[in-house]
Amino acid sequence: MRMYTTVWCGYCQRLKAQMGREGISFEEIDIEVDPDAAAIVESVNGGNQTVPTLVFDDGSALTNPSIGQVKERLATL
Repeated sequence: MRMYTTVWCGYCQRLKAQMGREGISFEEIDIEVDPDAAAIVESVNGGNQTVPTLVFDDGSALTNPSIGQVKERLATL
């Protein structure tokens, strides 16, 4: 799973901490450093660079999810 973030995003910091506590591993990608990552985020968010955006191995995505939503999605993969 990939988590698209920015360094200044409070929602990103919170979700990263929650996922760490739950032992959920992910690859973090800063969309302000990687223009290709920004394009991916835009493609799943109607043209918006909304973070955090999680993209799962099956190609599905969640935008600004709760930790419960993340765990629920992981349980179905």
